[in-house]
Amino acid sequence: MRVRAGWHCCVAVIAALLAGNGIAFAASAGFIHADGRRLVDGHGDTFAVRGINLGNWLVPEGYMFKFTRARSPTEIAGVIEALLGPADAAAFWAKFRDIYIAKQDIDFIKAAGFNTVRVPLNWRLFVAIGDGGRADGEPRFEGPGWALLDRLVQWCHDAGLRVVVDLHAAPGGQTGVNHDDGPGFPLTFYVPRDRQLTIALWQKLAAHYRDETAILGYDLLNEPISPYNDVDYLNPQLEPLYRDIVAAIRSVDPNHAVLLGGGQWDTNFAMFGRPFDANAIYTYHKFWPNPTRDAIQSYLDFGNRWNVPVVIGETGEYNNGWNEKFRQLNERFGIGWIFWPYKNLDSDLAVVTIQKPQGWDLIAAVGGAEVGTLEPASLPSRSQAQTILDAYLEAAKFSNVHVNAGYLNSLGLAAP
Repeated sequence: MRVRAGWHCCVAVIAALLAGNGIAFAASAGFIHADGRRLVDGHGDTFAVRGINLGNWLVPEGYMFKFTRARSPTEIAGVIEALLGPADAAAFWAKFRDIYIAKQDIDFIKAAGFNTVRVPLNWRLFVAIGDGGRADGEPRFEGPGWALLDRLVQWCHDAGLRVVVDLHAAPGGQTGVNHDDGPGFPLTFYVPRDRQLTIALWQKLAAHYRDETAILGYDLLNEPISPYNDVDYLNPQLEPLYRDIVAAIRSVDPNHAVLLGGGQWDTNFAMFGRPFDANAIYTYHKFWPNPTRDAIQSYLDFGNRWNVPVVIGETGEYNNGWNEKFRQLNERFGIGWIFWPYKNLDSDLAVVTIQKPQGWDLIAAVGGAEVGTLEPASLPSRSQAQTILDAYLEAAKFSNVHVNAGYLNSLGLAAP
């Protein structure tokens, strides 16, 4: 990763006092930062977030493979391993990560008119513990995720895109559902080891990227605390965890904004009090509400009360008419947006579509089988599975995807 000048070449101190909290933020050249309800660049000009999520790349999701039972990254990996064996499965994932988001994708995203990408991360790609055991041993902050994220950030820096780094799957699981790659319960809030590892990982990421101006900010936890868990116990723990993560980040990185998502799929801000960091952005997620002001009023109230910026970090996957109305609603009130997702299989509810390869239904059937019922005789042969999965990888290349011009138009953008 190329090191660049940043916090050590501060060009101005902006008295960005958040209403009532008395915290001042020292703005460094090149970084996006909070200024009241706005985000501004190093020149003080408003930066209106117009972004897209790079979903399924470093955090695979079952529905994006047309799997009905294997939903989490670990479950999906189990399906591929059952089909190919351990060595060939590892080779598949290495190729997948090289192909699914490549430089051509990033250049296209920029040319289409986006200014931001949000990249979901799985902690397992950034941390090794002991000799592969989960329970004991000191964590080592290493793994394939570091090089992959470095490469993406460099591409975005060169293209003039900003990056939101999103911890989609935290140690132990922060949500309690499949996409956090946990055990089905938000152990990040219950197990001290998982909590401390989450904090330590953010400190390592912040130290690594503290001088990188392409990074817009750090999205600390994706959709923490699902409504299926003990929200009365867990919700009061969310802001204290955020405070501890931000303290660790600020010990090594004074430059980057932190994004704080609410509970229950990033929809609930009720557990938040007075802002505790002068460069914080509050982020909500919402899918498929009526595109009228009442759908976002609570977030407007929060932003106005505390004079802080609010962005929507995930939305979409409905239809183009709804996309346009909901985007315009958020823009009307100064809320930046990051739609979901950039790329998906056999779906036009994305910027680009991967065409379903011949035979994919055989792979999807395995991903839809009940856990523990897979028998070798019920699986495609390894050679057949390899052929189908290779065809999927070929179809996922940017040169072979279908660009959904209507989706881009609904976001006020256009296919280049």
